[in-house]
Amino acid sequence: MPAPPEKRLLINLHNDSADVYVPDGTPLDEALARTTHLGIGAHQDDLEFMALHGILACYGRKRRWFSGVICTSGSGSARTGPFSDHSDEQMRDVRVQEQRQAAELGKYSSILQLDHASGTIKDPSNRHLRDDIVAILQATDPQVIYTHNPADKHPTHIAVLVNVIRAMREMAPEKRPKQVLGCEVWRGLDWMLDGDKVALDCSPRERLALQLSRVFQSQIAGGKQYDLAALGRRRANATYFDSHNVDTARQIAFAMDLTPLIMDPSRDIIDYVTSYISRFADNVRDNLRRQMGDAP
Repeated sequence: MPAPPEKRLLINLHNDSADVYVPDGTPLDEALARTTHLGIGAHQDDLEFMALHGILACYGRKRRWFSGVICTSGSGSARTGPFSDHSDEQMRDVRVQEQRQAAELGKYSSILQLDHASGTIKDPSNRHLRDDIVAILQATDPQVIYTHNPADKHPTHIAVLVNVIRAMREMAPEKRPKQVLGCEVWRGLDWMLDGDKVALDCSPRERLALQLSRVFQSQIAGGKQYDLAALGRRRANATYFDSHNVDTARQIAFAMDLTPLIMDPSRDIIDYVTSYISRFADNVRDNLRRQMGDAP
């Protein structure tokens, strides 16, 4: 359900149907202002998978607070089992409530569900999402931002990423976040060279991490084992990160450092991500050539 009008007036969002929620009841302006780590994802549950590092870094802390932004309504998600008969509107309501539950469980400072349609945010000429993100950034002034990475294969995730980058580029340089991380969801980042990866230790509070994932029963019971998949990816990352040393973490999430794209708005997003791919391709080619010698 939409947040009460008295809470909504404190931040100007495009959709009146946007849901703004502060789990501990702190006034919204204070909850936004105390935010130090901000996750911006396309769908309900994206944050709990890709921004877990930020959630854990803030959990139970007095000087660190995680806030989350969900850009789309989530109404078009696949559904089977107990949710097979749900209409799009019913699915939207279920997913909004699930995201609120995750915010309560993870002790988020706030969660803002913007209720944009996927088709709308994938339209490059539409500024509604970008304007919302600018307003949220101005209200929060976070130190670290977690969002989708530019090698993700989900078109809606890429649309969110582009809007996030463009929104931050519109801000005064001194107001831009100190670190911006592109995280794993629909594609892992284990292919990146080790020196290019940002390795995020997600080992603490494994039980909490699993509980956060399992809040989203509309997706899990609806046919996708996201909880086990996310856990498996992080554990695989931790074990396969270093072939010559014992594991130093139980769970690791990989991220791509997007900060240079924010600090230098002239940098091309496509050139930036393909430079990582080129370095990976060069590494594969060089390793093979060394072993093949002069062989064709």
